[in-house]
This record gives sequence, C-alpha cells and structure tokens, in this order.
Amino acid sequence: MTERTGKSAFLVAAGIFLSRITGLVRESVFAHFFGTSISGDAFNAAFRIPNLLQNLFGEGVLSASFIPEYAGLRARGQHEEATRLAGAVFALLSSVAAVLVLLGILAAPLLVSVIAAGFTGEKRELTIQLTRILFPGAALLVLSAWCLGILNSHRRFFLPYVAPVIWNAALIATLLVYGATSSQPHLAVYLAWGSVVGSALQFGVQLPVVIPLIKGARLTFARGSESVQRVVRNFVPVFVGRGVVQISAYFDTLIASLVVSGALAAVVYAQILYLLPISLFAMSVSAAELPAMSSVAGDLGETAAHLRMRLRTGLRRIAFFVVPSAVAFLFLGDIVVGAIYQRGEFTRADTIWVWQILIGSSIGLLAFTLSRLYASTFYATRDTRTPVRYAIIRIAISVILGLILAVYLPRALDIDRRLGAVGLTLAGGIAGWVEYALLRRGLAKRIGHVPVELRHLIKLIALAAVAAAAAGWLRALFIGDPAPMVLALAILPVYGAIYLVGAWALGVSELP
Repeated sequence: MTERTGKSAFLVAAGIFLSRITGLVRESVFAHFFGTSISGDAFNAAFRIPNLLQNLFGEGVLSASFIPEYAGLRARGQHEEATRLAGAVFALLSSVAAVLVLLGILAAPLLVSVIAAGFTGEKRELTIQLTRILFPGAALLVLSAWCLGILNSHRRFFLPYVAPVIWNAALIATLLVYGATSSQPHLAVYLAWGSVVGSALQFGVQLPVVIPLIKGARLTFARGSESVQRVVRNFVPVFVGRGVVQISAYFDTLIASLVVSGALAAVVYAQILYLLPISLFAMSVSAAELPAMSSVAGDLGETAAHLRMRLRTGLRRIAFFVVPSAVAFLFLGDIVVGAIYQRGEFTRADTIWVWQILIGSSIGLLAFTLSRLYASTFYATRDTRTPVRYAIIRIAISVILGLILAVYLPRALDIDRRLGAVGLTLAGGIAGWVEYALLRRGLAKRIGHVPVELRHLIKLIALAAVAAAAAGWLRALFIGDPAPMVLALAILPVYGAIYLVGAWALGVSELP
C-alpha cells in the first residue's frame, strides 16, 4: 500500500509540478508587463476577492468532508450510494456558488472598500471592475475542485492536478496577445476575462473523465441520504475554518495595501514561489494519503498503528524536499526571484524586495507543509473540527503579529516602510510553527505520538547548509553582473546536486 501511495504522490506531484511551472511562467510574464505597478496591485487584490469561493468551497473543504465519505463508501462496496452522494454534492456546490457569484458582483464596491481600504481613485475603480469580471471564473474553479474530489477517490491523480495548466495557458496567451498593444489598466481587464475562459477550460477538460466514473448520478440534493448529511456535518466546521482563513488572507491584503504602493504585488510574487514546495510536496503526499487513510480508518483503535506508520513515512518524505527548498529561499532567494521575474518592468530592486519577503515566508515553510499532512490525518479519522480550531489560533496570531510587524513597527522605528511586507510574511511563518505544534500534540492524543525525527531533520538541514555554502562560493567566482537566468542555471543545479549526492552518501531512505 505504501508503494501504491508513493506512486500516487508522484502523479500528484507531477501534475502540480507542470501546473506550477506554467504558473511561474504566467507570473514571469505578468511581472514583465505589470512589475509592482498600480494595475498589478489592482489585479492581485481583485483576484483575491472572488477567490473566496474557491477557497471556501474548493479543494481543501472537499478533501476534508467529501473525499473521506465518498472513498469510504466505495471501499465498502456501496457504489450506488457513492454515486448518489457525488450528484448531491455537485448540486449543492453549484447552487450555492451561483448565488454567491451574483451577490459578489453586486457587492464588489463594498468588498473592495473593506479588503483593500488603502486603494483610492482609479486604482479602486479598476479593482472593482476586475472583481466583477473574475467572480464567475471562481465559481467554475469550485466545480473543478469537485472533479478533483471524484478523480482522487478513484485514484486518478494526474489529471485534476495538471488541469490548471490550461488556466495558466489562457492567462499567458492573453498577456502575450494584448500586452504589447494595451495600457496596463486595459491589459488587466483583458487578463480578467482570460482568467474566466481558463477556468471554464479547466473544469471542462475533467468532465469527460469524471462522468463515466459517476454514471447514473442525479443532480438532486438528496437530503434524506445519511452520507450527504455526514458530508454536510463535516463540511460546516471546515467551511467555518476556511472562512476564518479567508478573513486572514483579506487581512493580509488589507495590511499590504497600507504598507506602500506595490507591496501587495510584491507579496504575491513571493507567495507564488513560497507555495511551490507546499504544492509539490505537502499537497502531493497529503492528497495521495487521504483516500488511502480514509479507506482503512474505521475503528480508530484498530487503525491507529496503521495511521502512525503512514504519517511517519509521509512526514519524512515531505521534510526531505522542503528543507532544501527553505534553505534555498533563505540564502539563494535573490537568484531564484531574479531568474523568474527580473525583466521588463520588474527591476533588480524589486528582486531584492521580493527576496526579503520570501525570507519571512521561509521561516514557517517546513511547519506549514508538515501541518498539511497532520491535518489530513485528522480528516481521515473524520475529525474536521480540531484542525479548524488550531487554524483559527494560527490566523489570530498571524493577523496580530502582522499588524505589529508590518504597520506599527516600521513607523515606530522610522525604517523603510517597504520592510513592512517582510514583517507580514514573518508573522505568518511564526504562526505556522504554533499551528504545527498544536496539530502534533492533538493528533498524539488520538493515535499516539508521531513526531518528525529530530536526527533525520538535522541531517537534512546540514546537507542543505553545505550545499548552500558551496553554491555561495561558486557565486563569488562570477565576475560582473551576469543575467539572472544565467546565474540561476549555473548555481541552482549545483546546489541541488550537492544535496542529493550528500543524501545518497548518508543513506537517506527518501532519496528518489
């Protein structure tokens, strides 16, 4: 079974890798045309507002509430009930999403005033216009997440995670077609429409595979179904938790809008890079493990040992890849940022700023990735409430610290206000470690203690540090100011090779 989920994790990682690589290309092209401009801020703020739908009803909520129930029914041979559940969940999601899209379009001015209070004049008006355009696309991404839940439960992992490549391609095409001939505000509008088209394509490409898997499903609410009722009951606490997370994300947007102009765009650029290892490694392992854990997690007393084994293996696998990612962001982040973004409107000064922001995020990278697997283990045991409580604590700490470090401290110390964006991400990293500690302790009470092995972690950190030192020495040999991509191609492969060779020499079992 471990070998099977290892293959599943690879398929998830492969799909995510392709989608994230195209996402990096998208952001690189976006940075070329927008840099840290007013229009770039407006688009990023507008995108976050309707993205509420995807985050509240999308992959995370369905993974916690729908996949354990649907996978459990299929494991017990109750295929007809599983099909009925799939149709009911689609009917519920599409109905709620349609209502929220209409409300979001009508309330766009109010939402922008609350979430991006620092935006005024033309910047605010552009953000309102973009928000209204983007709302329907977010609803389509919710339905795409429903496809992901069905496909994952049937062990079809690659397609749902590679489907966002189509969405990214639609945005890239829009930027390339209209970028050279349009002003930045007009280009932002074209890009919003391109996002809606891409969302429709992302949903549509999965349907031909999903429909045969749920043949005979009816789009009814099926309120009398016990499985539907259980999904709804499990959905509510995760929905509340996601709502709190969204409030936190909007607080981040609000705080960034109060720092300096361009801070929101800079934070988003850093987050794109920060989320790459989270998506590739934490999401791939968690997505592959959740259906497998859910299929065996009946009587918790009988399955605790099995869950501990799966959790321990998953934690080691995640740490093996995330530790060098965090170290690279800390010490070689300017090389990474420069290679991805530094061209056109995005200057060397912007590269340094985004790297500083990325350092703040990197502090909590390992904690956040490990927490994803701990939370998935809770979901597999049908406990959706405990991770929500801990997420609320993390968010409260992040918001309070964010306000202090991003807004009040730079003003009190009379330092560069741009450093406030660094304080914002640093606050999130500190809060991530608090959540990790709470999840680890809470799960230990349910299935027994499963820590990340300290000796293993120290070994990985030492390997990454040696690789970073070697890469830094190699960098010092470069004379002049080589192009960012040239520098990245010369140094980053060396960093990765030294880490992997060191892991092989020390017999690290997670080496692919």
